[in-house]
Amino acid sequence: MKSFFPIDLSKVTTYPLSQRKNKVSITDFATPPKRDSAFTSSDSKHLTGFTDFLDSLPNILKAQDFKKLVEHIVSAYQKGKPVVAMMGGHVIKCGLSPVIISLIEKGIINAIALNGAGSIHDFEIALIGETSEDVAENLQNGTFGMSEETGRSMNRAIKDAAEKGYGMGEGLGRKLLELNPPYLEYSLLAASIRHEIPLTIHVAIGTDIIHQHPAADGAAIGQTSFTDFRTFVSVVSELGDGGVLLNFGSAVLLPEVFLKALTIARNLGHNVVNFTTANFDMIQHYRPNENVVKRPTTPLPLNTEGKSMGGQGYAFTGHHEIMIPLLASAIIERLTNA
Repeated sequence: MKSFFPIDLSKVTTYPLSQRKNKVSITDFATPPKRDSAFTSSDSKHLTGFTDFLDSLPNILKAQDFKKLVEHIVSAYQKGKPVVAMMGGHVIKCGLSPVIISLIEKGIINAIALNGAGSIHDFEIALIGETSEDVAENLQNGTFGMSEETGRSMNRAIKDAAEKGYGMGEGLGRKLLELNPPYLEYSLLAASIRHEIPLTIHVAIGTDIIHQHPAADGAAIGQTSFTDFRTFVSVVSELGDGGVLLNFGSAVLLPEVFLKALTIARNLGHNVVNFTTANFDMIQHYRPNENVVKRPTTPLPLNTEGKSMGGQGYAFTGHHEIMIPLLASAIIERLTNA
């Protein structure tokens, strides 16, 4: 058997460090926070606002991606292209409705898509200023999800919407405006009606507590959610050439709905290419990464003309109650200083 000895490195070829191409440069490094402006300072570069904080982040990895996403959203707003926010119920449970509503009021977000849970939490917040029961405790005695007012009011609104040809989102929003509950200002459903933007609700039968209520009407639920799906397709058909689609915390349902809406839009001849997507969640899941971040904006020449689909997808990991206000503040500051 051959004997092995430590290799002799004396003849290894090297080259000057100055000739090496590097991925990281100090030109991309973060800027440390300076003294607050309340203190006497001769340094004119101290941080004076959120824009300064954003600019202080390194142009590396996710910080660079975050700044790029902010610019994409600002550009979409300035071009009049859609900025669509898909949201799971957790976003509302984290107390973020006022942040999203502020972006609606400023014309930055101009379409919302919710799952069924999101609509329920929003409706309950408007009614009583509270939501999110103790599931483990109430499940033991069969009372989980059995609140009378939530089930009765929402199911009646959905049935009325079906009769009038509305989607579920419009029907629930109009019902809240009619009821004028004490906490209406916190409702995305109501805000969508006031500001005349589409808010669509996408449900799976049996996933939501209002499906347990005696007033539940499966035909009405299906019809109004299907109407909302078709409205969502219309929204997605306008994303091309600069629109932005954001997914906040929906791990399965809304990413699947988006993929189907996108393929219908392209099937009908809409040129939905060169747009931006981003997924925000506490952990990254398969479907949002594939159906939101990667597949829709793939750089591969997959269309029939051999042209790139263009666009860019981003993924950000973090708690909604931190990341969404951070994003909103960055957008507003950029537009204020534009």
